Amino acid sequence: MNKGREGRAAGRRIRGGALAAMLLLAVMLLSACSGNSSSVFHTDTETTDSVSRVPWDYRVVEGKVGDLIGSDMTVLPDNELLPNDGNYATGDTVWTLQFMDAELVTDADQKNEIRLSSWTTLKSYGDQKTATEDLANLKVSITTDVDLVGVYKTQYQDKTRNFAVLELPSGNRIKQPIDDKRYTALEKQKTASVVLEEVHDFADYDSAYAKFRGWAN
Repeated sequence: MNKGREGRAAGRRIRGGALAAMLLLAVMLLSACSGNSSSVFHTDTETTDSVSRVPWDYRVVEGKVGDLIGSDMTVLPDNELLPNDGNYATGDTVWTLQFMDAELVTDADQKNEIRLSSWTTLKSYGDQKTATEDLANLKVSITTDVDLVGVYKTQYQDKTRNFAVLELPSGNRIKQPIDDKRYTALEKQKTASVVLEEVHDFADYDSAYAKFRGWAN
């Protein structure tokens, strides 16, 4: 009888020890998961900036053909190497279309930081008229209504300044200073009529970025 009771007691101790070990293991696993940012148990929220690259500007620049190198040519004064598609000779006057893009960094509060690239030459023209026509197709002025986020006032050293916050078609928000008359006119509005400049991507015309250029009225 005593041996039977001792055996049952020993069995209970073994099962109790195994249960305690399992509980300890579960606690350790939960603790490890809670410290892992990729775990479903991780509850910390992290905000990351949104970064996008957009077409920003174009310009037409007058230059002179320099050295001829095979089927290419250099264009002065920057000595850039371009294909000699127009069969130009050294000393000829040419016009070049130059492009600049921008990296937009938007934070969680919709505030933008703009990082501009350097100018890149895309192509050459034998006359200014053709170059200007291409430029007009790539930078298009439009009048449209955009969402008005709101207007507000700031005061510093007894001076009051007014601002309007607009949301552009790209989704980016911009802040524009306004006078008292426009503040009153926009105070209860949901949209505002503005002039935008649509800058299209040379390689993908459907890709465009709209920049604020003024008020339509």
